[in-house]
Amino acid sequence: MKTIGLLGGMSWESTVTYYKIVNETVKKELGGLHSAKVLLYSVDFSEIEKCQADGEWDKSAVILSTAARNLEKAGADFIVICTNTMHKVVPQIQNSINIPVIHIAEATADELKHYNITKVALLGTKYTMTQDFYKEKIVHAGITVLVPDEEEIEIVNDIIYNELCLGIISEASKEKLLNIIHGLAKQGAQGVILGCTEIGLLIQQKDMELPVFDTAQIHAVRAAELSIEV
Repeated sequence: MKTIGLLGGMSWESTVTYYKIVNETVKKELGGLHSAKVLLYSVDFSEIEKCQADGEWDKSAVILSTAARNLEKAGADFIVICTNTMHKVVPQIQNSINIPVIHIAEATADELKHYNITKVALLGTKYTMTQDFYKEKIVHAGITVLVPDEEEIEIVNDIIYNELCLGIISEASKEKLLNIIHGLAKQGAQGVILGCTEIGLLIQQKDMELPVFDTAQIHAVRAAELSIEV
């Protein structure tokens, strides 16, 4: 079994989800008392969020690259960054280590292709929804990406940072997100990417008919499968 290097803490709530799913998947595949071999480096999200807000992506890349190197030194066979937004700095992180980074958007694109999705809605932080570092991986797979309008982007971003990252689960906010998704479905979306690892804390498949692609779930399962070479 390979050792998974989880780079988490962004936020810690979603990192818990990763740890849980990784171990559940390994147990399901191997049975008995098997659990995953995991190393976890959890950063201070306040430092990372400040870098995001100030546009200091290079500074955040240094912080996460240092963490990734420590995971490599500790024996990790590959790195899984437990957040969507910070995949913006994956190129810098990958250049600083000798083990692979398993990209969350590439894993998600593979899942979308498996279900023959050709047009998908994307919800996430404003960085994920408006910048190309994430969407380009989906588009490269031949899938059209739909995002909310500017006002709705701010609503989604506010719910993520001021509620979900603080552990606040609001039914009113769930309704706001569901209404936004409904609007994107009217534009032809065949599914919705929960492109922020916290959104899955608020919205699940049972909340809608449109197929839901929870990136934290997809990413964590991919990590577990790679660790046992399923």
